[in-house]
Amino acid sequence: MFDWLREAGHGAWADQLLQACHQVIDVNGHGHLEHWRRCWQALPEICGRLAAADDGRVAVNGPIAAEVRDQLRSDLMTFRPWRKGPFDCFGIHIDTEWRSDWKWNRMRNHVELRDRTVLDVGCGNGYFGWHMLAAGASRVVGLDPFLLFVMQHEVIRKLSRSDVPHDVLPLGDDCLPKRLHAFDVTVSMGVLYHRTSPIEHLQSLSGSLKRDGQLVLETLVIDAKGEQLLMPEGRYAKMRNVWFIPSVALLTKWLRRTGFHEVKVVNMTATTTAEQRSTEWMAFESLADFLDPEDSSKTIEGYPAPIRAMLTARRKQI
Repeated sequence: MFDWLREAGHGAWADQLLQACHQVIDVNGHGHLEHWRRCWQALPEICGRLAAADDGRVAVNGPIAAEVRDQLRSDLMTFRPWRKGPFDCFGIHIDTEWRSDWKWNRMRNHVELRDRTVLDVGCGNGYFGWHMLAAGASRVVGLDPFLLFVMQHEVIRKLSRSDVPHDVLPLGDDCLPKRLHAFDVTVSMGVLYHRTSPIEHLQSLSGSLKRDGQLVLETLVIDAKGEQLLMPEGRYAKMRNVWFIPSVALLTKWLRRTGFHEVKVVNMTATTTAEQRSTEWMAFESLADFLDPEDSSKTIEGYPAPIRAMLTARRKQI
């Protein structure tokens, strides 16, 4: 990936990314990293075939002995919680917290991916990147600061012996230069409401795109007329770091003010416990625990329950 960036004229950024990755991947910087590394190294030496299945799974298929599959299932459990998916590894169904395939189905017909380079901000374990490659993207670069999600990506990569152009770096979008202009498509899903400055986040997304590049933005919104904004007093659905939840009208204005045009709302959906839930592979609290037990239209704090909007837009040719 770093060579690709240098060849594309972004050598200085490639050097900065490489240095930043080395700083983050420091055994002393995360108590579980060395354990995850050992588990990754101990994965069975099998070579599967990677495919983005029609039913939404990212699958690694191939012949495998029953006893190896049993050990592999135990190995994969080591990397819990699995939040984005689903995945299927040699017949082992990883039933993730999110039915991310539903989100993929909402976006797949609204984004141009054939021969496009893609930046996926807050990508998690790279689930969407595999689908975007299968849809024709020439390269996907994912950013996510959570090392467990980076390791999950590397697990799938190792099991499939995949050398496809799909990388997940242990970094956030603060690594993006203001005027990078390197990607044809930038995706940001489930990130904006975690930012203390949503305007700066949108500006960084705009700066990542080439002229007329396409943005796919998915975020929490409030179902309200006009330009309105919810700023939770404390937690929202038990999340500490939720800052601003705009109406769609206000979000559209934010996008126009930060260098986008052709803004389109392609989906607006209330999140349900069928889409986000606890599973064997993510055994912690999930959406059912975040809602008012007497009124599921409200969060446990009394705010409107989560609604997510997906928008597309293009960077202005300026």
